[in-house]
Amino acid sequence: MMARRARLQSVIAMQAASAGNDPLEVRDVRAYPLREPGSGRRYTALKLTARSGMVGWGECGDITRREFDAAKQAVVGTPGSAYEIAFRKLAAMPAIRAGIDMAMLDMLGKAAKAPVYQVLGGPTRAKARALAPFEGRAALERAQAAGFRAFSIPVPAAPFRNQGKSYMNRIVNLAAMMRNAAAPGTDFVLDGRAALTPGDAQSVAAELESMHFLWFDEPSPSLNTGALKKITAETVMPLGLGRSLADAAGFQDLLGSDAVDILRPNLALHGISHCRRIAAIAEVYYVAVAPYHDGGPIATAAALHLAASIPNFFIQQIPQPDAESDREMRKAIAGADVETVRDGFAALPTGPGLGIAVDERALERYKEAA
Repeated sequence: MMARRARLQSVIAMQAASAGNDPLEVRDVRAYPLREPGSGRRYTALKLTARSGMVGWGECGDITRREFDAAKQAVVGTPGSAYEIAFRKLAAMPAIRAGIDMAMLDMLGKAAKAPVYQVLGGPTRAKARALAPFEGRAALERAQAAGFRAFSIPVPAAPFRNQGKSYMNRIVNLAAMMRNAAAPGTDFVLDGRAALTPGDAQSVAAELESMHFLWFDEPSPSLNTGALKKITAETVMPLGLGRSLADAAGFQDLLGSDAVDILRPNLALHGISHCRRIAAIAEVYYVAVAPYHDGGPIATAAALHLAASIPNFFIQQIPQPDAESDREMRKAIAGADVETVRDGFAALPTGPGLGIAVDERALERYKEAA
């Protein structure tokens, strides 16, 4: 017994002695707040630097200086492979934890000389189906020419609650216009933006169910599961929910209520790791996952790795800004390939880590313009 205890103490001492020499230990964190000049879309690029000099890139939404300082203090000194530990440390800071998670996985993939999805046990597929948000008819035509075959249509802004027939007609006419302008075989998602009352959402779902949308996204606030379940019970329109939920318990409640057909965890809130945990819960309920993403190109790369690492992935939203200046900015930051779509699908990155080469000079340039 004494000999066994001595051996254990020796191992623990060796581990403690080598802990400070981990080449992937995070030594510095840097943030680049960015704003697209046309759309005004905001996101923050995060750069983690390890003791060895290796760099990992991630992305999150807007963060305050206090959030950044607190996250940096929590992460510096943590091994780059300990992305789960870092995620738990930052549980109270969802605005930045997703970006740290992506950056640590990027670093780990580079150290392993493998794409992130291979580090996570994938790939589960060879390519990822892509969805483009609708930003006008001209944008629809451009995105179709760029290879997209699925689009998200936002419902018109409602002037007041409990709309009548005229509002329903506006939505029907918009959907019909999109159908007529799109190529044959194009699919659509109706985006309710959580702006409708349950009654209006139910009327819209009944009015449009014959148009066979992929799903009705966030028709009304997700917490009202009883009203949402009423929509699914009375129409065949699938519902997509979850892009505003910040914790796994909320997704568990949605799935348990049988009110959701497509789960939509927000990549900017959950990062790759937490989205995968949410997808694992959804798989038990035979529910597909279509991660929500409205950020920058670094997060697009992370989204594709996520898509390749979960078996119940359905489709990935990829922002397609209307302004040329925004599209040029995204290409300058992470290259043109990461958001390239062909015949409705995006190719998986093949390089180590996130598989992108982030141009830090472009980040400095656009940081100054933000």
